[in-house]
Amino acid sequence: MSKIICSAAIRGAQKIIDMAESSYEDAVKKYGPEKEVSFPNTAYFLPIIYSMLGAKVEKLGDMEDIFQECRKLMPAVVTEDIWLPYLAPALDAGMATFFAEEMYESIRYLNEPTLYTATEDPTADSYWLGAADDVIFRKRGVEFVDGTAPGFAAILGTPADPEMAAKIALELQEKNLYIFMHDKTNGLSMPEQLVKQNVQVGWNTRLVPFGREYTTAVFAIGFACRVALAFGGIKPGDYKGNLLYNKNRTFAFVMAFGEVSDEWYANAAGAINWGFPTISDYDIPEILPTGICTYEHVVANVPHEEIVQKAIEVRGLKVNVTKIDIPMSFGPAFEGERVRKDDLFMECGGGRTPGVEVLISKEMDEIEDGLVTLEGPDISDIEQGQNLPLGILVEVAGREMQSDFEPILERQFHHLINYIQGIMHMGQRNIMWVRIGKAAVEKGFSFKHIGVVLHGKLHQEFGAIVDKIQVKIFTLEEKVKEVQDLAASVYTERDLRLGAMTDETEDVFYSCTLCQSFAPSHVCVITPERIGMCGAYNWLDGKASYQINPTGPNQPIQKGECTDPDNGYFVGINDFVNQASRGAVPEVSCYSLMNNPMTACGCFEAIAAMLPQCNGIMVVNRDYLGMTPSGMKFTSLAGMAGGGMQTPGFMGVSKHFMTSKKLFKAEGGIKRVVWLPKMLKDEIAEKLKIVCADAGMPELFDMIATEEQGTTEEEILAFLKEKGHPALEMEMAV
Repeated sequence: MSKIICSAAIRGAQKIIDMAESSYEDAVKKYGPEKEVSFPNTAYFLPIIYSMLGAKVEKLGDMEDIFQECRKLMPAVVTEDIWLPYLAPALDAGMATFFAEEMYESIRYLNEPTLYTATEDPTADSYWLGAADDVIFRKRGVEFVDGTAPGFAAILGTPADPEMAAKIALELQEKNLYIFMHDKTNGLSMPEQLVKQNVQVGWNTRLVPFGREYTTAVFAIGFACRVALAFGGIKPGDYKGNLLYNKNRTFAFVMAFGEVSDEWYANAAGAINWGFPTISDYDIPEILPTGICTYEHVVANVPHEEIVQKAIEVRGLKVNVTKIDIPMSFGPAFEGERVRKDDLFMECGGGRTPGVEVLISKEMDEIEDGLVTLEGPDISDIEQGQNLPLGILVEVAGREMQSDFEPILERQFHHLINYIQGIMHMGQRNIMWVRIGKAAVEKGFSFKHIGVVLHGKLHQEFGAIVDKIQVKIFTLEEKVKEVQDLAASVYTERDLRLGAMTDETEDVFYSCTLCQSFAPSHVCVITPERIGMCGAYNWLDGKASYQINPTGPNQPIQKGECTDPDNGYFVGINDFVNQASRGAVPEVSCYSLMNNPMTACGCFEAIAAMLPQCNGIMVVNRDYLGMTPSGMKFTSLAGMAGGGMQTPGFMGVSKHFMTSKKLFKAEGGIKRVVWLPKMLKDEIAEKLKIVCADAGMPELFDMIATEEQGTTEEEILAFLKEKGHPALEMEMAV
């Protein structure tokens, strides 16, 4: 390793440790050693320290041992008289840097509690979001699981030219990467430059301003560590497993703009431990031989026009981007983009005008592939603020196409239309809502471009079952109403078809191992009455996926003999899960929380947990941030149920499963449920009332407590006794 880089990294690490230790000593004097420290609303303490050392830093006093570890890792300062094998000392110094910076940033949360916004998007007062809490982390983790986000770029500083900064950010977005931004160059920050170019920053556009100083690089590296802990089944303290996991699965790199300080060198050396190389536009020494990283470790003097492509090449990241022929940029990075009132040109549907979207299958000779027609006025024919009705009718044909596949393809409309820069799509079916921004109109957006996108992407993603696609778009109200009438009959038929299916009527269930790249022992079993716990995949989706990709993550499972109908034990399922988990999970029940519950990767919509004193079950959704009667928040509960673990009494569930007749069947079903967050109870209220009535207790709905009745077991138990909840009279769940 370059002697110049090695010596600079060690000097920088020493400065950072001294700075952090000084901050620590001041904090102990001010707050005392028992003062709690953390990154707010996270379950992994200080995640780099926790993942590398297995140490839980919960109080200021816990930091003393970590500082001693930093000093042990620090090598001697490199001098003209000392020649060393430079790689190992620099990597150790880099690791010590991250330990020190994590402690420094956690103390900063004590000293400056309002410095970071703790939101998904910047506020009017601050660009800087701070460490991602677990709600954001688990929400975004799904994108790393399904491949829509292959990696991230950790950016230090910024190009001086705002236009170039925006160009680089856009190019990274088009590669579907997350962009984590830190520190400044000559007083300028990357998010500041982007905002000058009217670029939206925040988690929703994957342009994430973590912090204003280099020490916040730990928020990016900590994010990677949490991926390994939450989704990969890596245990705290397994530093080797965590580093290798991230090198092989979480594709990330550091991109540095401007003069590289000793402190930046120290952070770069730290990142190399994870296999994350550094690409710089500045004239610094290079480290080109392959070693810890997949290819080069440090590459310098890269022109801004080439820096994104060079970074992807050096990291060894394979990005598959297919160009869609529209004048706007296109890709998953734009899915969360909002079209706000000041940016709005016009809108369709959403109660403003009639709106509907539907996909139906036709005979082969009825479809002209690639035909996109528009009947009615286009964007160029109207003035700003003039809204139009919108009907989108997609007709498909294919030798392998089945009517069961229609809703699966139709469900893609939402994210595919959102992938268009400057277009915002919400809802589905006949409650869809499209907002079109001024910037898209300025670039020449036409309603026909929606058809171009749907035709191209549905062919790419569903080519195994679809041979022809044509798109008809209507902006005349009478034509839109005709499509609405057609759609209503299609929706009714679909709902009846899905609603009639039960676990008993089907001999084949489907697996989902999509998340095994993050949780190697996890196998999800999807049945007609139990969709995937992420809420995204139902039985028909599994069937369609297998038809599309016979060697993919959704495989048919012959359920075989049912040996226990209450727990949901099936011979075929156990054989499949045992094999697919490589023996890690020999037996799984489909309907029990207590007996061999189904594993989870970490992407679940909600978590169920047993409340022993209440003899009942609580379910908490990931959007609820408060305390639960279990004594744990969602973030802590997630650590009990994720990573492919099988923990009796804890299980990931989907919201849909909450109204299934198979819900907790072994424990008594819906009558065992005693607590839900109010937001979840309200969301599923209508269906939940039907389930309660079907169980012979319509009054049960009002007996289920929420946080309004209490957040401790004692409070909930008193409420249950007052209401006469049936769980109190049931046998103990074991």
